[in-house]
Amino acid sequence: MKKPAVNPGSGEALRASAARSLVPVLTGRGSLAGLDVRQVAPRDRSLLRALCYGVCRTLPRLEALAAALLRTPFKARDADVQALLLLGIYQLLYLRVPAHAAVGETAGAARALNKPWATRVLNGCLRRLQREADTLQERVDQEPSVALMHPPWLLDALRQAWPQDWQDIARANNLPGPMTLRVNARLNTRNAYLEILENQGIKARPCAYAPQGLTLESPCEVEALPGFNEGLVSVQDEAAQLAPELLAPTLADRPGARVLDACSAPGGKTAHLLEAFDLELTALDNDPQRLTRVEQTLDRLDLTATLKTADASTLDWWDGQAFDAILLDAPCSGSGVIRRHPDIKRLRRPNDIEDLAGRQGAILDALWQTLAPGGALLYATCSVLPRENADQIRDFLDCTSDAREITPENLPWGRRTHPGRQLLPQPDGHDGFYYALIAKASA
Repeated sequence: MKKPAVNPGSGEALRASAARSLVPVLTGRGSLAGLDVRQVAPRDRSLLRALCYGVCRTLPRLEALAAALLRTPFKARDADVQALLLLGIYQLLYLRVPAHAAVGETAGAARALNKPWATRVLNGCLRRLQREADTLQERVDQEPSVALMHPPWLLDALRQAWPQDWQDIARANNLPGPMTLRVNARLNTRNAYLEILENQGIKARPCAYAPQGLTLESPCEVEALPGFNEGLVSVQDEAAQLAPELLAPTLADRPGARVLDACSAPGGKTAHLLEAFDLELTALDNDPQRLTRVEQTLDRLDLTATLKTADASTLDWWDGQAFDAILLDAPCSGSGVIRRHPDIKRLRRPNDIEDLAGRQGAILDALWQTLAPGGALLYATCSVLPRENADQIRDFLDCTSDAREITPENLPWGRRTHPGRQLLPQPDGHDGFYYALIAKASA
């Protein structure tokens, strides 16, 4: 029997797995959403995740350095070798991996990809980076989109939208987001759960704005959270936890109110609404697989809703009975959550923004017909681009005679954008998010 070239449990095998996982992102054919860490040993799963997400987070800069190191670019069919080079650069510049391992095991991983010819090329490039790191980084960082690690079109869009903040937004996008929890108010208080965490040796602090929110000092696997399987707590960013606060004036005094959560998957806000209020809630999503995640979330939390697979821009799913309130967490660019989904930098295209704005408008127009007179619709996105947010709602208000914005003026979070309120991503704080609350005139 032929002896395998690479030990399956070795550092070379781990880096080959990371390279294979990155190829769909580098070639624009897939995202990191399907990253299967089970392809490596349990002890290596955190490193595999850190390598893949780290490379995507720093991709524009890594690619500029790779181009400076290579005499001739790799061919398209060798995207896996290109991924190895990016992995090697990332380890040398951003991780505390010993340099001999970053170079030797990354170059050696080419054998696991059945491309032993690339070992010498990778080894040469990475050793040159070790010798000339300062000079090469200074050279590529002359380009702002490289230094700030965003594609030029996205950096231009941020600069135009937020001329005073665009660099801070980009820097926040380049940092890993904190792990934030939502304590189930039906089962516990935030302070009581904080004490449970402390007793388990897990350090956390209350969120600044979300009443049920806690931010962990260090991320952990959800299975390590006390009472997670019993529904005591869920993982949800602080910005995403603000929806029930905004809908409270509409729902707090109306037990049994009919509420629609459109575009509901994966169900975090659905569950939060049901934890906060007694509702008759319908959760809608056009993806049956993602709607399954809503069902799993509700089962874990012992909550009940009516689930429907349907396109929210149509009304063929609607029974004609109006809703008292609607939460529309609209499909968007995700430009406010890049730190959690860094592959957005590679996969999103400039034309996507206008296409998404068109779909958002179509959903708004359709759902407005299902809202009862006197009811309220909360529009939300995880975007920081005005075309998907304030501009979108402004257009809707201009064309809808019975709609009136009622977003509170004196909230302690975000910025008033007239209409709506915008949160920008904060290092070690909340994600980028947008909310606008719209009332429908009484009949």
